[in-house]
Order: sequence, then C-alpha cells, then structure tokens
Amino acid sequence: MASIDLTLSEEQRALRAGVLEICKRYPGEYWRDLDARREYPEKFVTELTEAGYLAALIPQEYGGAGLGIREGGLILETINYSGGNAGACHAQMYIMGTVLRHGSAAQKREYLPKIATGALRLQAFGVTEPNSGSDTTKLQTTAIRKGDRYVVNGQKIFISRVLQSDLMLLLARTTPVDHVKRRTDGLSVFLIDIRNLKGFEVRPLRMMMNHSTNALFFDNVEIPAESLIGDEGKGFSYILDGMNAERILVASDSLGDARWFIDKAVAYSNQRVIFGRPIGANQGVQFAIARSHISTDAAQLMRDKAAALFDAEQPCGGEANMAKYLGAEAAWEAGNACIDCHGGYGYAEEYDVERKFRECRLYKTAPVNNTLVLAFVGEHVLGMPRSY
Repeated sequence: MASIDLTLSEEQRALRAGVLEICKRYPGEYWRDLDARREYPEKFVTELTEAGYLAALIPQEYGGAGLGIREGGLILETINYSGGNAGACHAQMYIMGTVLRHGSAAQKREYLPKIATGALRLQAFGVTEPNSGSDTTKLQTTAIRKGDRYVVNGQKIFISRVLQSDLMLLLARTTPVDHVKRRTDGLSVFLIDIRNLKGFEVRPLRMMMNHSTNALFFDNVEIPAESLIGDEGKGFSYILDGMNAERILVASDSLGDARWFIDKAVAYSNQRVIFGRPIGANQGVQFAIARSHISTDAAQLMRDKAAALFDAEQPCGGEANMAKYLGAEAAWEAGNACIDCHGGYGYAEEYDVERKFRECRLYKTAPVNNTLVLAFVGEHVLGMPRSY
C-alpha cells in the first residue's frame, strides 16, 4: 500500500541540495533578462540536463536515474522555489512517459538513452488546436497512412518549446471521427523528428509569460510509419495514461512558486517599516500571507499523496487532478498576497514578483483548466452527471 512520508529522506535532501546548487548560478537577473527578450534558458536547461536531473524518471536501463514521481516533482519545485521557471524543461520529464509505457522495445532503445543524456531533446507535445481547445477528440490534424509513411496536415496552437526540441510527440487523427464507434477512437500518437522537416512551419507567439510558445502548421508533412507509438487509433488512451504524471509535476511547479512568493512576502513585510512598525505586524498583511501558507501546505499534502499513489502504481486520477488544482490556486493566492505586501514594488521588474506572478497564472489554465479539474472530480470522483 502507498504511504506518505511527511519528511524528505536523506537521498531526497541531497537531490534538492544538488538542484539548489545549480539554481544559485542562475539568479533573478538571469531569468529577468530572458523574460524581457523572450528567450529560452538554454544554458540553465543544458546544465540541468548534463547533471542528469531531467532524466530522473527514465529507468536506469535506458541511462536515467530511475527515480519516482515525487523526486521528479521535488526537482521542479526546487527550480521554481529558487526563482526560476521549470516550465522551460518540465515536459522533458513527462512527455517521454508515453514512449516508455507504450513505445516498442526498439523505440525505447533508440530514443530514451539519447533523451537521458540530452543528445536528443524531447520538450514539445503537439495536442492543442485552434478549433478544439480542451476537446481533444475534436482535433482536426490528420495523419493518413500512405505506404511506409504517414502524411500529416493540420494546425496546432500554444505548443511550447518546439524550437528548442529535436523531437515532438504528436497527436493526430488517423481515422475520421464519423468512421469510429467512440469519439476517443481513431487518434494516434507519433514521435517525430522535427529537425529540417519539410512542410512543417513554426510561428512563435509572444505570450504574457516567457514560455517559448508557438503555432504549428503541417502541410503534407511526411513522417516514417515507424514514428507511430503503440497501436494506430489508440492514441487518446495513451495520452490520458500520461496525464497523472503531468498533473503531479505541474502541481510541483506551482508549489515552488507559492513557496517563493511566501518567503518573499515574509521577508519584505518584516523589514518594511510604515507608521513606525513593520507592515507584517498588521493583520491585513499578515493574515493574507498566513492563509497562503496554509493553502500551500494543504496542496503539498495532496501532491505528496498523489505522488505516493502514482509511485505505488495505484489509481491516482482524482488525487493528481486535485493536486494540480490546489497547487495552482495556492500559487495564485500567494502571488496576490506577495504583490499586495510589496505595494508598488510588487510591479517593479527588479523585484521579480511580477514575472513570477505572470508565470504562476498559467497553471490555473494549462495544461488543464481548473474548471475541467472540477468537472473531472464531479463526474469521476463524486459520481455526478457529466457536465460538459
């Protein structure tokens, strides 16, 4: 049975210390400069990769560390707690899970060791489309089998880190929706090499935060048939299978953000003196920060529960979704408390609060909107009628 450890083990503390040591070399000025120029933290991600941290969840037989999802979450949480942005690299942990769980033996031998070392970078996940949004079964990108190849046509939107990746996991429809019994059938997953891919266009989008986001266009793009992961038409279930890991890891991003905001707010409220005393002595300031701390601790417990169930290979869909929801809400609450505490300085770039505030807001919307988390819990946890 799964059990939750309320304290970090010696190995986990060492893991966190190692990540912190790298993060110290990339202070706020580094992230602030990249944010202003909307550039990718290439140097940081490369160092993190070379140290083996982004291969934490890849089994040792393929060159990874073979650690659990809690250790993976601890790595990402530590990056955000240090003031960085794990969104630049967190997908490297969970995207490869589709290959690990559903790829052929040959595909795993070919790709996982290279992903582990950084020889190949897999950071891009092509699912969302302009006309389907969260309704994945309605996506319109097609992949039609022609001999030993598939021909891909369609568009994707809000796809991150494409220009920083060598490979992309792509979800496309291989059977028209009106030719399948269930709308979840007929979707397939492909692992494609996007380097110099003919007919493939990437258009960067300038977003509210520096997330290396793009619109993608496929115009008769030919990919080898062996790019297919698992069975044709079963891709939707493969994608769903990896979502629990994604939710737990993104919850960890949010926890790191929340801890950063709380520490920043506590430090500032203790040293900022107005009307002859520290502003932290005022309940209007103090209580908002204290509430954020309570919310964050509660979110962490749910994240740890979800991680324990996941690592024990027990069902954790409800817990993983609730962890993502609680983490995102806690970070947003803490961010607001931190800005309120800082007053005008909270909006000044040099304090990094406004940057982190923009970054943390993403996780209330993506990779799944918190309203859809509520719908999932209502239907699948509480047994209520489907609401969408």
